[in-house]
Amino acid sequence: MSQGRPEDNGTAPLQANRSPLRRALWAAFVYLLVGLAWIGFSDQLAEAWVQDARALSEVQTWKGFLFVGVTGITLFIVMFRQLRKDRLLLMVQVRQRKVMREHERQLTVLLNNLPGMAFRFRNDQLGSFIFISDGCEELTGYSAEELMRKGSLSKSGLMGDDSRYAIAQEVAESIRQQGFFSIEFPITRKDGRDLWVWARGTGLTDDEGSRLLEGIVLDVSRQKALEQELEELATKDPLTGLLNRRELSRILAEELERAHRYHRSLAILWIDFDHFKKVNDRYGHAAGDLVLSTASRILDSSVRGVDSVGRFGGEEFVVVLPEMGQTEALDTAERLRQAVRDKPVILASGDQVSVTASIGIAVYPIHGSCVEELSAEADKAMYRAKMQGRDCVAIAQPARPIHNEAT
Repeated sequence: MSQGRPEDNGTAPLQANRSPLRRALWAAFVYLLVGLAWIGFSDQLAEAWVQDARALSEVQTWKGFLFVGVTGITLFIVMFRQLRKDRLLLMVQVRQRKVMREHERQLTVLLNNLPGMAFRFRNDQLGSFIFISDGCEELTGYSAEELMRKGSLSKSGLMGDDSRYAIAQEVAESIRQQGFFSIEFPITRKDGRDLWVWARGTGLTDDEGSRLLEGIVLDVSRQKALEQELEELATKDPLTGLLNRRELSRILAEELERAHRYHRSLAILWIDFDHFKKVNDRYGHAAGDLVLSTASRILDSSVRGVDSVGRFGGEEFVVVLPEMGQTEALDTAERLRQAVRDKPVILASGDQVSVTASIGIAVYPIHGSCVEELSAEADKAMYRAKMQGRDCVAIAQPARPIHNEAT
């Protein structure tokens, strides 16, 4: 797809040859040179070789015929060489054009069978299209003719001006550092559907000095969705969609470090659903999963945006409450307990299943100074809530005497 210079497109031999004017002047020069030489020396030679006046007159007559013959032969030789050279050049040009047409045909077949589209456009403010392969219709919903009629990337509707500008900056920086670009970005198809694409290409300069970009664009929406799914699997619980144990432990460690740095409080709630084994035994594990996922959504929807809710395993859940002291944590725990109890789950069979929760509370720095201490104290408080009759909230015992509660 590279833009060739004139020497690359089969016209180099003609360009290397002299211009028609110079070739005509050269033929005229040869003719004049031969004519002047004949006029200047033929008479002297004739007079030197022939002394008789009558014989000299006949020689002069034959000298004229000979002059015509010599100049005719000279013109024949000059014109033959020029025409023979032209014929050879034309044959070379015809062969080169055949090769170019074959290469263009092969390139067209290749580009039209790409699982995406090839492109070339000017790297200017509008991103004016120069070439787009037919694969763009399957990728974008627009035919190549439609996009070319739109005239530029900014008018194509594939992306907004802000996105195009940001991508252009990234492309320019990538070319400056590596000589090529390879980026992923979203576009909007003609039917309004968004998808992710991967573009790879390079920059070049055409004969007029304009900066161009050319390359290919492929649909990577499936790969992107798979990446997002893998990321979610690495951080989310597959049943409830909440944070999994590893991710919540990481967040808890970060929030605890932040609380320590800025001398703020931090509360965690340790939640266990009461008698959940009976739900599984009576209604089956599928019903138990439905009850568990429904109760988890209640928890997640009942906390602040800065709070984090995760499943630690089984029917145990943990809520991280940044910058929250004992009083606020107790109010939040009571609200969560009440919300879970007041929203029974209706199974496919029509049965209603109500669950309750026992919740333990631990607050930094009152009940511990590290993740392990806070988790252990909150877990102990949760078991104490169960011993107190379940469906209640218990606060951990202070790890050391306190005078003022952290808020």
